Amino acid sequence: MGKARVAPDRHSVERVSHQLVGRTLTVLEVESLTPRMRRITLGSPSLAGFVSLSPDDHVKLFFPSEHGEPTMRDFTPRAFDTERCTLRLDFALHDTGPATRWAAGARVGDTLEIGGPRGSRVVADDFDWYLLIGDESALAALGRWVETLRPGVPAITVVCIADAREKQVFATRACWSPTWIERGEPSARDVEHVLAALAAFQSPPGDGFVWCAGEAAIARAVRALFVQERAHPRAWTRTSSYWKRGANGAHEELEE
Repeated sequence: MGKARVAPDRHSVERVSHQLVGRTLTVLEVESLTPRMRRITLGSPSLAGFVSLSPDDHVKLFFPSEHGEPTMRDFTPRAFDTERCTLRLDFALHDTGPATRWAAGARVGDTLEIGGPRGSRVVADDFDWYLLIGDESALAALGRWVETLRPGVPAITVVCIADAREKQVFATRACWSPTWIERGEPSARDVEHVLAALAAFQSPPGDGFVWCAGEAAIARAVRALFVQERAHPRAWTRTSSYWKRGANGAHEELEE
């Protein structure tokens, strides 16, 4: 008599490490996705070994600096093709910053140094519903997530954008329900806008995964709302600071 099969744990969240690899990529295509979002496709034979297992993975981009040492920023791989050796990145354009300056002036043939991803945190696609929240900086990860979910699963998104021109359409098999918060320029009131949009949120039946990324105050407020006030399981909640108002820095996962 054979051994009984043990059913795998449901709702797993697995950390997977990758070999850290640096690459020099060449700009192949530049597209204005919306007035404030620029999509850049890069390529190199070295991308044949590129690995990104999670929608919110990030790579390090190294932008030229006037002071000699390059400036590093974290960006989400929006899409990649290891057979064609291409990587697509979306840049939210702001008034200032090395990423915006580079993306605004990028031309076919330009080069960019990247590193990573260092690892992935893989969330099982067996939850009964997904709630994805963020601002413009989270759209690459959020869009990739919505596009890769299984057919029919409820995917609710709540995103702060400047105006209706910044809305994006994702090709997905999931049952996608988007809420776009047209709040004008980013400000400290973004937290208020997001919490107001979530006030009437009623969880669909079953177990759900809540994800939020964007400005640090938004991520912290959403974590407090779901983990502390609504007692949503911590293991089924992930919040990340992609940027902090008035400061520069890398992505930071909020675990408290």
